[in-house]
Amino acid sequence: MTHSSARKVSSRIGLCLALAALPLVSCTATMEAAPTNAAPVAVPTVYLASDSTVADYKPDRYPQSGWGSFIGCVLDGVRVDNRAVGGRSTRSFVNEDRWNSIRTSLKPGDTVLIQFAHNDANKEKAERYVAPDTAYRQYLVSFIADARATGATPILVTPVTRHNFKDGHAVADFAAYSAVMRDLAKQYDVPLVDLETASRHYIDTMGENASNSLYLHYKPGEYPAFPDGIGDDTHFSEMGARRMANLVADGLAQTDTTLASHVSADRGDLTRATAVGSKACH
Repeated sequence: MTHSSARKVSSRIGLCLALAALPLVSCTATMEAAPTNAAPVAVPTVYLASDSTVADYKPDRYPQSGWGSFIGCVLDGVRVDNRAVGGRSTRSFVNEDRWNSIRTSLKPGDTVLIQFAHNDANKEKAERYVAPDTAYRQYLVSFIADARATGATPILVTPVTRHNFKDGHAVADFAAYSAVMRDLAKQYDVPLVDLETASRHYIDTMGENASNSLYLHYKPGEYPAFPDGIGDDTHFSEMGARRMANLVADGLAQTDTTLASHVSADRGDLTRATAVGSKACH
């Protein structure tokens, strides 16, 4: 057995042991490797499991946008199925049967990008809150196991940064949750896109005032969706969502996955200087 094979076997065993101790998650996945003779998927699907920072929005909500609306602009030869929904945490995503809907749709060759924390950290809403080192970790372990059991590839995405500055520098609002994701990526040999670090560094380089343009900061009357104006440091404008999608693409291109080869080198749709006015690529 090679070192790589031993590491993957160890990873599967570790996941099985972790899942055996989960009272809060009903996970029917087995950790057997996907059959090597599985029929190839003509067009792989990339599923997005996340919250409002990734979700699609109807035209009447413009310019509010999620990065999930634009990541498909730079993924060639795959289909993107954005299942992200505002206000969801790992807990509510499971309890509302949203994760199970993805799990039963996954096929060999598919990928699922998993980004949660913004709502998991909300202690004021019990239906959402999960502590990082216990329930959050356990939910992510079950997601990893479920995806792998279908022959799909799970990719963990650390939570995209909020527009929160202190003493002139962007602050990591979900550091404990990001740390859990990084730890699980190492423990179970899961591809990781460290969007928290990349996005925080990105807005830090732009500066507090300039990076306002990436978020929903508008005066009264600028957009019908926000007649009274808005100062939202969590959700993205069209340009912000495009920039975040570009950072995700950067991360995906660096993973040791099949999806990495589908990331386009042409990022013009995500780095453009002016807004399109919709979630169209260009």
